[in-house]
Amino acid sequence: MNKKTRVDLHNHTVRCNHATGTIDEYIQRAIELDIDVYGFSEHAPMDFDPEYRLSFQEVNAYFQDVLHAKKRYQDQIEILLGYEVDWLREHMDSSVLNAKIDYLIGSVHFIDKWSFDNPEFLSGWKEKNIDDIWQAYFEAVETMAQSGKFDIVGHFDLIKVFKFMPKKDVRLLAKNALKAIKKSNMVMEINTSGLRKPTAEIYPSKPLLQEAYSLEIPITFSSDAHAVKHIGAGYEQAIALAKEVGYTQAVIFKERNRQLITF
Repeated sequence: MNKKTRVDLHNHTVRCNHATGTIDEYIQRAIELDIDVYGFSEHAPMDFDPEYRLSFQEVNAYFQDVLHAKKRYQDQIEILLGYEVDWLREHMDSSVLNAKIDYLIGSVHFIDKWSFDNPEFLSGWKEKNIDDIWQAYFEAVETMAQSGKFDIVGHFDLIKVFKFMPKKDVRLLAKNALKAIKKSNMVMEINTSGLRKPTAEIYPSKPLLQEAYSLEIPITFSSDAHAVKHIGAGYEQAIALAKEVGYTQAVIFKERNRQLITF
């Protein structure tokens, strides 16, 4: 593709139990924003924290929803089907990891089953050393990347969501995770959802994106939308950040195979 392509690969549906809006509303908003490639990546089912994810019973309905929409809108936008999978040893299901989809996003939302990004569990931040929490987070990301099971690393520095910032240089804390992402041939998303969180910053931060660029880790773009109004929010800021760091191309996926696009 030679023309500039607008991409948004990480988005949710009401089937995760914490999003609003219909699939058609999401797609129609993406079309309004001239997004060319739009991906649904629902929180994948697993036998942990079921209130915040797709259920195993609704997997087929989720697939059919997206695939039918893909066909309905095929002349206006390209729709992709994915999962966002929580990295939790012994809780990830083989039916998810081996699903016939376009891509898998691997995300760390839990440290020792503590949901550090959930406002309900903010007290956990007061029980540990903040630098230790950050180190544990990036160690989990590193292990997730080493598994070789995923295509995209989700919101790489999500740990900053509530602005509990480390004293150590974040680049040093993330160093081994970045190396593992590079070795596993994963893509890093530039995720704008941080702009609507207390951190008020895109994931990842500019210093970490610079480190990723120096390692030649490819990128893609994501709204991480849980509501129609989230789609495309901060997109121009994300593009500007990527270009400022040096990126000129991004990645999309089809049936787990990557394609480069110019943005």
